[in-house]
Formats: sequence, structure tokens, C-alpha cells
Amino acid sequence: MSSRLIGIGVGPGDPELVTVKGVGALRAADVVVVPVMDSGERGRAEATVLHYVPAEKVVRVVFALNERTDRARREAAWDAAGERVAALLRAHPEGSVAFATIGDPNVYSTFTYLAHTITALVPGTVVETVPGITAMQDLAARSGAVLTEGTEPLTLVPVTAGAAVLKEALNGPGTVVAYKFGRQAGEVAGALRETGRLADAVWGSALGLPEESIRPAAELDGDGPLPYLSTLIAPARRDGTRGGKL
Repeated sequence: MSSRLIGIGVGPGDPELVTVKGVGALRAADVVVVPVMDSGERGRAEATVLHYVPAEKVVRVVFALNERTDRARREAAWDAAGERVAALLRAHPEGSVAFATIGDPNVYSTFTYLAHTITALVPGTVVETVPGITAMQDLAARSGAVLTEGTEPLTLVPVTAGAAVLKEALNGPGTVVAYKFGRQAGEVAGALRETGRLADAVWGSALGLPEESIRPAAELDGDGPLPYLSTLIAPARRDGTRGGKL
């Protein structure tokens, strides 16, 4: 028998958006790992997990979640986190270690890097994922924005890749979703305006939490930096007819 590492998507923050399968996997695991920054504050994944499993089952592991400039420090933090999770897997050779991640474990998730590290440290570990609801799905539901119709494409862009990448996507067809744009809100507003996509766009942060904010993207200009985990939806250009893109 091999131990299992299971990446479980726990949604964007609202505990009610964890899937039934996700809750079952969290409860069945021997240990549930939650990522924390080195500052130690409780993150969204941990807060969500604690609605479903007791605190004594949760192991907090520090990841370099906010390190983008110091590569050596980031790599050292990743190595330490990987060793910590590897030790948990070795301690449960026939069990499972769950890793809770906000959103979905296969969409811009810390879990991807962890799984890559673990397959090298603990050969034979079975890696599995349980899908989770993403921030773009939650924002679409809460704002009434339709993500796709008919033959429209859907483009997801992390603005950490640069505002130019976002502008290229906005100049294309279909709906564009932008993640991680809070620190570049002004640039995002400019890109929306230049491409004629500002009017129908909407942004949201802290979805499903007490501090939730959902507003028209036209209000981005005056805010300065927004929460890092902000989400933007710029719907496709549509003519208003039913089934126009079929």
C-alpha cells in the first residue's frame, strides 16, 4: 500500500461552497495540511477547513506564498514545506494526507508545486485531487455575470504575468477573467478602458466572507491597491439576442 497526497479544493472562502466530496475527503484524511504565510495569520483555506474537521487534525505548514523577488528564500521555504509534508506521509504509510487549497487544486494552486516536490521526496506516493469551486464561478454567481455563451472562449489571466498579457486577452474574443490583480488595479482599469471592456466588467474580493466587496470595474480607478486575491470578470461583447453565439 502507498500513502496518498490529496489536494482538495475548498472554494474561494465561503464554507458552504466546499463540495460534498471535498468534505468527505477532508474528514477521511489522517492529517489535513493548510498553507500559511510566514507571518502566521490564518488563511482562507484554514478557516474553511475548520468548519469541517477538528483543529487537532489540522497541520499548519509555512509556504512562501507571498515571496516573488527572493528566489533563494522562496526555494528554501518550498524545500522546508516539502520535507514537512513528506514526514507526514512517511508517518502514515498506508493513509492519506490532505492538502487544502482555496479554489481548485489544478488552477494556479500551491498544491501543484507541492505534489511535484513530494513525488521526488517520497517515491510511490499516490497523488489525487478533488476539484473545488473557483473564484470566477463564485463571482459570476454573486454578480450575475455570464461567463460563456455558445461558442465563446473563456480566457483566465493572472495579472502577475503583467498588464500587457491582460490587454492582449481583452483585445481578443470572449470573456476574460483576471486573477491576482489587486496591487495593479489602476493598470487593470486602464487596460479595460483602452480595449473598450470597462462598462460591463465587475470585480470582487473576499467572496462569501463578511468583508465581501463586489463592484463595477469602473470604480477601480479611485481605490488604489485592492486585496491581492481580487477577481475580475470582463464579459464577452454580446449583441443581446438569445443564442446569438450558437
